Amino acid sequence: MASADHTDHGLVTSTGVSNEKLGMWVFLGSECLLFGGLISSFLLYKNRSGTSSLHERPHDLYDLAFTSISSFVLLMSSLTMVLAVSAIQRGELRNTRVWLGVTALLGSIFISGQVYEFKEFLNAGYGFTHSPAWSAFFALTGFHGVHVSLGIVMLLSAIGLTLTGRIGRGQAESVEIVGLYWHFVDVVWVIIFTVVYLIK
Repeated sequence: MASADHTDHGLVTSTGVSNEKLGMWVFLGSECLLFGGLISSFLLYKNRSGTSSLHERPHDLYDLAFTSISSFVLLMSSLTMVLAVSAIQRGELRNTRVWLGVTALLGSIFISGQVYEFKEFLNAGYGFTHSPAWSAFFALTGFHGVHVSLGIVMLLSAIGLTLTGRIGRGQAESVEIVGLYWHFVDVVWVIIFTVVYLIK
């Protein structure tokens, strides 16, 4: 039951969390189930090359060093996201925009790396329909890439809202909610990177 108390962010539930933040937590919970299904599918199909050649499995063609650097860039974006939330809570709008912009830039670098990796695989003749293993790989990593791209859009929107005055210190929770989503995609990537790239 929602209480009748109002804050700058709207109604607050009986848990002390605003409806907006609770809604994001519920959404992320459903996303956990979705990624859990995709990861399970990858684990089931990752060794099914569809041919007699073991060298057509995704794991045999990974550039682990490149992906590790790309993953590090994405993880560093969580730090800049924390700095953005901290800045908005102090009412430092300029610093908030700077850190949100850096976070979006780091996310864009990660996506660029993923696009480059996909392009290399496609040029080598390994596409989504090549085998069950490749289908599972592209579905899992590609779906995560879509989530990162949506996060970048959210970050840029937040920057725009600070410029128009719709987000200020009194609406710091809006940036926190974007931060929750961004940290989620980062944590999910740590799991995907471990399962897909590190475990043979």
